[in-house]
Amino acid sequence: MTASLGPRCRPCSPAAGPLEDEDLLCEILLRLPPQPSSLPRASAVCKRWRRLVSDPDFSRRFCHHHRRNPPVLGLFIRGGDGIPFEPTLDAPNRVPPGRFSLPRRDGAIFISLGCRHGLVLILNIRPIQVLVWDPINGKQHRLDIPTWFLTHGTKSMNGAVLRAARDIQQFHVVLTVVDNVDEQNRRALAYVYSSETGIWGDLISAPVPSKVPTSLLITDDATMVCTIRPGVLLGDSLYWILSGNFAGILNFDLKKQSLAVIQVPRHMLQNGFYNSWIVRAEGGGLGLLWKIDHSFQLWKKKTDCDAVVSWVLERTIELNNLLPLCAIWSQIILGFAEENNAVFVWTDGLLFMVHLDSLQFKELCEPRTISYYHPFESVYTPGNSMPSHIH
Repeated sequence: MTASLGPRCRPCSPAAGPLEDEDLLCEILLRLPPQPSSLPRASAVCKRWRRLVSDPDFSRRFCHHHRRNPPVLGLFIRGGDGIPFEPTLDAPNRVPPGRFSLPRRDGAIFISLGCRHGLVLILNIRPIQVLVWDPINGKQHRLDIPTWFLTHGTKSMNGAVLRAARDIQQFHVVLTVVDNVDEQNRRALAYVYSSETGIWGDLISAPVPSKVPTSLLITDDATMVCTIRPGVLLGDSLYWILSGNFAGILNFDLKKQSLAVIQVPRHMLQNGFYNSWIVRAEGGGLGLLWKIDHSFQLWKKKTDCDAVVSWVLERTIELNNLLPLCAIWSQIILGFAEENNAVFVWTDGLLFMVHLDSLQFKELCEPRTISYYHPFESVYTPGNSMPSHIH
């Protein structure tokens, strides 16, 4: 007599392949490189893939997934005619220069103040406004500058634009200037605009030291926010270079909504503060990149348990051993890409992008003029309605 083996098992149906599971397929497609050609190429595979990558929800997820590693699509040239755009990627990812063009009204004079999170902040001299521009979808927001702020003049004004965390709709604008009316009580000032409320907030201020060592090459008798260099976002703080009779760094804490002035040691100033650039230090935090002779020195700000600030030299980058030139006569830092931690260096008529983490570099172009560049870091896919960036 044969023993019963229990209920007969039905044969299992073959497991669906990974590409047949749409949820799993979406997770795979999300991990495609954030290059302009990635999703258009994926959409050409079949109708099903095209439907998935064209979905607005997928587009938002794709941008969010790559929010910390967007490519440098190109450079906007500060003060150029109409804010010209210089592509940095090679084909098939190269964005045509005319794709990101900003039409101007008659008589308008544009000065770029910087790029961040897929937005460009522009100072319009005539009429006096700030313009927040999304080059990818073409949207513009024109903001009137607070009247009291304008009494300090637009030449000494700087600012920054940023998006709130995970919010592609709302943005903030921070404008900064230094009040030099009272020489003994100079103040750094800031106003913050929120697109959610549609208004400028309260005036924020911080004292600027008046009797401190300054760079030997600085002769201006007024302290100013350096207008030719954009602010740099590191963590929850924005930083700007201060110049004039006080050389230092202006810090705006986004969470605390407060301003502070960071002093720089005299021995660093003697090397020429105009040769420095705010960058991300190794391991994060505030860093300063100094151009000295044919090398870069990377310094990091440290604060001990007693809140005492010091600067530590972390490493030296020898440009003669890095860039592929037989003779290097001079080097000038012309820009910094926050997300990629890369600086743009002009030397011997060529422009290079140098990644500070890996020291990998790329030759970009032969600039027509030496100007400051504002890197545009964003996820962009032609033919897809994609949000420009999610922070």
